[in-house]
Amino acid sequence: MEIEVADDPAAAAALAAVWIARRARDAVRRRGAFTLAVSGGSTPSLMFDELTQLDVPWPQTTIFQVDERIAADGSSDRNATQLEEHLGSALGAATVRLMPVTAADERRAAARYAARLEGVRLDVVHLGMGDDGHTASWPPGDPVGDVRGDGAPLVTIVGPFNGLRRMTLTPPVVNAARARLVLVTGAAKAPVVERWLLRDGELPIERVRRADTRLVLDRAAASRLPAT
Repeated sequence: MEIEVADDPAAAAALAAVWIARRARDAVRRRGAFTLAVSGGSTPSLMFDELTQLDVPWPQTTIFQVDERIAADGSSDRNATQLEEHLGSALGAATVRLMPVTAADERRAAARYAARLEGVRLDVVHLGMGDDGHTASWPPGDPVGDVRGDGAPLVTIVGPFNGLRRMTLTPPVVNAARARLVLVTGAAKAPVVERWLLRDGELPIERVRRADTRLVLDRAAASRLPAT
């Protein structure tokens, strides 16, 4: 795992965005396309804003969702609403694969989304982390964190978690990506960052593969980094 520390949340978001843009250009140069899976939450909005200002090959980019709350279209609970607000014009140029969380049959909808991922190796998966150590929508203690192996579901339904059911990618999809970017900011996250780096197996984020993973922190979130 590579760790990068910035002065504040804005600087961390800028570092993360520059790294994604560089990976996107490299993927298009090598393979002619770039696939990015993005998470929601309060942290990545600044990163999305920064990405719209950078040299990203949007027409060759396909955006997937890491997870999505099961709520109505346009709801402030939806990660898709955040994407529309902060990636704006970029979404019009890219190919966007939103999770079909308004479908009547959630499990069949998850299977349809999984079918879109069959044979796709994501270039970058963006993740955040909650104060309880959850990432994607893998709640502490939920069986989704233990999904692994050939034949495992690529997409599943979890919850309720913090009041809402979620559709989420499972660990095999996240860990099969060419790279992962974890963006974490704020002093409230410092204790759980420390626990993760000390390999606390109780944390859902410990299911994330460390090789080819980049962790971007602001100084507040990095204030309890364990000594090396």
